[in-house]
Amino acid sequence: MPRFPKPHTVLRSGGATYRFYLGDCLTVLERLPKKSIDAIVTSPPYNLGIQYSTYDDALPHERYMAWTGDWVERAAACLCSRGSLFLNVGGKPTEPWTAIDVACAARPHLRLQNTIHWIKSIAIDQAAGGRAGLRGDLAVGHYKPINSPRFLHDSHEFVFHFSPAGDVPLDRQAVGVRYQDASNIGRWRTAASGVRCRGNTWFIPYTTIQSREKDRPHPATFPPKLPEMCLKLHGLDRIDTVADPFLGLGATAVACAQLGLSFIGIEMDEGYLLEAITRTQAALPRRTQLARMS
Repeated sequence: MPRFPKPHTVLRSGGATYRFYLGDCLTVLERLPKKSIDAIVTSPPYNLGIQYSTYDDALPHERYMAWTGDWVERAAACLCSRGSLFLNVGGKPTEPWTAIDVACAARPHLRLQNTIHWIKSIAIDQAAGGRAGLRGDLAVGHYKPINSPRFLHDSHEFVFHFSPAGDVPLDRQAVGVRYQDASNIGRWRTAASGVRCRGNTWFIPYTTIQSREKDRPHPATFPPKLPEMCLKLHGLDRIDTVADPFLGLGATAVACAQLGLSFIGIEMDEGYLLEAITRTQAALPRRTQLARMS
């Protein structure tokens, strides 16, 4: 069994263990056992000047990219040989290269195996709906309005799927969709289950909230459905431990609690950490053992 450093808090439920670390991800990742993590799902600060509680999100570009390479290198050392790193990166219209630059900073340490497009809002004309039989034009999801004559509303973010050698087998049907045309089931040998690969565009909207301060007190979050789908795609039967070195409000931890997977979360802001622990506890069965270590 790998020997993990002492965490801030530990939760136990069934056979799964949830370790939460308060500290800098560079320090904690360096101390984690090598090749002890099966999957990482995370979203680092984007260096776009977002107002976090304690982190400076406005570093000089060169320094930010060097830092990105540092944490990816440490994360890669923790991944098992058939592990996956799902890296969510957004941007803003005036900084269009941020996500691509982050992916390039990871390139010396891991292979880019897939590029997934997380769609947060989409509009579909009735005529384009085809066999779906839409009753009218459809516009669903949430987006942040951009008040500018130069830019479109930003309704998408990248999820880069990295792996050590670019050859990790995936459970594509675990996040698959049913064929609209039943004739395809008989036409393709791989269609016997009636489910096809979803592809690399995933529509996952945010849930509607009543209060930003109460329901989403972190300025940059993703819904638990996103890490859930990433982990299912990797293959739940090949996952023992998942990590998120930028825990935030704990969306990846919540997904792991719902899936029964052990988890390691790292967060430098104690307020966010405690909120993530609370949300993880709420997602676990009632008989959960709590051990606060510090």
